[in-house]
Amino acid sequence: MTLVTTSKNELSKRLRGFSKLTKEQKLNYIVQNFEKPEEISDFIKSFWHEDIELQKKIDEFSENTISNFYLPFGIIPDVKINGQNYHVPMVIEESSVVAAAAKSANFWYDRGGFKAEVINTLKVGQVHFSFQGPKERLTDLFEKHKEELLERTQFLSENMKKRGGGLRSIKLKHFDHLEPHYHQIHAEFETCDAMGANYINSVLEHMAKVWEEILASCAPVVDYQIVMSILSNYTPHCVVKASVECSIDQLDDICEDMTGLEFAKKFSQAVRIAEIDTFRATTHNKGIMNGIDAVVLATGNDFRAVEACAHAYAAKEGIYKSLSHCEIRDQKFHFSIEIPLALGTVGGLTSLHPLVSFSLDLLGRPDAKELMMIVASTGLAQNFGAIRSLVTTGIQKGHMKMHLINILNSLSANQVEVEKSKEYFSDKVVSFQAVREYINQLRSYQ
Repeated sequence: MTLVTTSKNELSKRLRGFSKLTKEQKLNYIVQNFEKPEEISDFIKSFWHEDIELQKKIDEFSENTISNFYLPFGIIPDVKINGQNYHVPMVIEESSVVAAAAKSANFWYDRGGFKAEVINTLKVGQVHFSFQGPKERLTDLFEKHKEELLERTQFLSENMKKRGGGLRSIKLKHFDHLEPHYHQIHAEFETCDAMGANYINSVLEHMAKVWEEILASCAPVVDYQIVMSILSNYTPHCVVKASVECSIDQLDDICEDMTGLEFAKKFSQAVRIAEIDTFRATTHNKGIMNGIDAVVLATGNDFRAVEACAHAYAAKEGIYKSLSHCEIRDQKFHFSIEIPLALGTVGGLTSLHPLVSFSLDLLGRPDAKELMMIVASTGLAQNFGAIRSLVTTGIQKGHMKMHLINILNSLSANQVEVEKSKEYFSDKVVSFQAVREYINQLRSYQ
């Protein structure tokens, strides 16, 4: 369908109060910008769910919604993690990601599978403020009232404490050498199976009010200001590790053109390059996040927060580098990843979105720690698959084979043309131009 808008002059009229319109009114306002508004309206409505109550629930996940945007929901079967078998859901539009992760999971299944462990689960929040008095006085004030700050925020942690979580610690940090008069209260939280964003922010905002009262009551009076109170998506102490290993001879059948030892050395060097070169590390880690984001999205977690944290963690030593590591020792191949993952399995979309609920059921209703291990293992599987292709056949051979169907769809190929194209390109380089020429050739014979 070709969607043609009207002139820019007609789009220039400003509408106030768009969010207050009904869904139908919002849609009607948007489609009037097209030459065939009724046709466009029907097109947008075709993506609405037939279950009215479910559609209402989906609409309320966001703001100003007029329709649903679909992404494929795929499965990586038989991912063995700590001896347990999982069928892992992935929501992603790139078929080669799912294919590579599934191939890697299958490869490692007979070699012991993935080993994973959660190192820590603490999350972070901060109260940012300015204080124009002496730093020593501020430090004394904080130490004097530290217990009061903890005690007066405890009522917000009652439910979390029943589950074994809560506010774990607070400390004062000084940044006035970088920004005049700027300091912060740095807090660490345990949120158990919840991602915990609303809980953390509620505690921090109340703590800021208490701290403001304390600053206001100190004499002599000092200028101060609470700047903001907010959780941090950088959680370097909410970390999980996943790994695989096998003897070198178990890699002998991975590629016809090299031995297991040659493959291991080349693979290890590829990872090492991502540890020393930021340009390579960025693409390397993007591949890891292809796998991680897809599972995070399928389980109703915040993939934007996970992405931001992972990339910050990759730069924690002052240079952006690989999140995964590889070494050869004692005639064994070792490949691992250590990554922060702040995830939840309760709250948010976990009980509201039907496919999120299905994803968690499929995984056996894991707690947050188990989900961290599943997600990290999937990221490692995806990374192994990508590097395996890079150091053997090259990334484009497999990627473009998977992309072939997208090219055929864009060319409106029928089923006969699709099957003939798959056969024709089974041993040839796939490109848009090559596929288009082949389809045109087929059609010229009709």
